[in-house]
Amino acid sequence: MKKALILLLIVAVVIAIPLLRRGGGNTSPEVTLEALATHEIRSSILASGKLAHEEEVKLSTEVIGKVSELYVEEGDHVSKGQLLLKIDDEAPTALVEQQRATTRIQQIAIESAKVRLANLELQWQRKKELHNRGLLDDDSFDAASNELDLAKLEIQTREASLAQARALLEEAEKNLAKTRVYAPLTGIVTSLDIKVGETAISSTTNVPGSSLMTIANPDSIHTEVNVDEADIANVAVGQEAEIVAIAYPDQPMKGVVKSIAVSAKQPTGSQSLSFTVEIGFTDTGGAVPRPGMSARAEIFTNTGEPVLALPIQAIQVTEDRSTGRKDYHVYRFEEGVARKVEISVGDSDDAYQAITDGLNSGDRIITGPDRVLRNLEDGDDIREASTKDAEPAKEAA
Repeated sequence: MKKALILLLIVAVVIAIPLLRRGGGNTSPEVTLEALATHEIRSSILASGKLAHEEEVKLSTEVIGKVSELYVEEGDHVSKGQLLLKIDDEAPTALVEQQRATTRIQQIAIESAKVRLANLELQWQRKKELHNRGLLDDDSFDAASNELDLAKLEIQTREASLAQARALLEEAEKNLAKTRVYAPLTGIVTSLDIKVGETAISSTTNVPGSSLMTIANPDSIHTEVNVDEADIANVAVGQEAEIVAIAYPDQPMKGVVKSIAVSAKQPTGSQSLSFTVEIGFTDTGGAVPRPGMSARAEIFTNTGEPVLALPIQAIQVTEDRSTGRKDYHVYRFEEGVARKVEISVGDSDDAYQAITDGLNSGDRIITGPDRVLRNLEDGDDIREASTKDAEPAKEAA
């Protein structure tokens, strides 16, 4: 009798366990669900860089001298052709006056030579008549002819000297003009690197005094980012982008790709090659971009037609490290049971990944919570979270 009771108890437990698993709502884990629907996948590339002016000119001098006058300050608005500063012009002015005097002397010398030539031509005509009559010997006539030829050569020499003097005068006047620095474009003085009394130096290196100031067009500010060579093939002119400056982390700015560098370069401190991509602003969103600010950009490389997609957290990945193969699966909700479904995936963005095969539109997929998904197996009993808990998943769908 006792053995029969024990046997009946065992049978009852065996039957009760699955019934409790299926019928006992408190023992099955709660999950959030989302129906497979279409979403616009915006795949993107992240890159970092800085803000810069497209129209920017760094002014330097071609002559050496002390700055005698400075007419602008850093931050001033200037117009194209406006006088910005003056370099001491005492020596260049004196040289111009000297060359002008030399030029005038050469002009006077030519006039004098022409008067002398005219006089010699009259004398030569008279001596020619006397020579033809036999009243002047050949030597005297030849001497008069030679003197006339020399007078003509003297004028040519004087004219060459005048041309040389004029060239030197023109060079002196240009050097004098270089003591005045004018704005090459309309913009703002973004940096002023010299003061009155300091010596401006003609140099291409960063020697103190070689840089005078920098002028930039404030409307030409854009973003320059370095895109890795592995991603550059996906970037094209006209693609939309979102820029976040380090000074405005909560104010993303919108932009569009304007140009892509033809050749790659190796940024300082990096071992890989990258291409400089320029992004122009279309909407700053209230932020005030300033040149030199560090920034990161998200370039959207795919904004095509909506496709079937699921939240990224719903997709599980198994990887075979020996072959490098990756398999993807999700868990579909089927009448209180989780069913493992192998799928194929496509492009993804920060929130969703495209589903290319394995599921149908409207399939209800388990999206969380993560602690349940990690331990879920095919055939496990589950129950849908309450409506209040599932609202975020439904809104995302």
